[in-house]
Amino acid sequence: MKNDYTKQQIDFLVYCIEMYKNAHNLSGLKAQELFSKVKADKYILDNFDSLHTTGLEYTLDDIQAFIETQRE
Repeated sequence: MKNDYTKQQIDFLVYCIEMYKNAHNLSGLKAQELFSKVKADKYILDNFDSLHTTGLEYTLDDIQAFIETQRE
């Protein structure tokens, strides 16, 4: 992962991981491992400008759709 992300982007990534783990009944470690494996963390950071302006439900749906496309 690049190191030139803003604090706001990193905070949003942490928030997304927390909300995703809660929605899918995962441990924090399992959620982080999944995000790292499929590069969802990079996806969230790179698409911060559009994702952080949407609601939580849309954001989680978008992240789930991204994860599913990476698993195929």
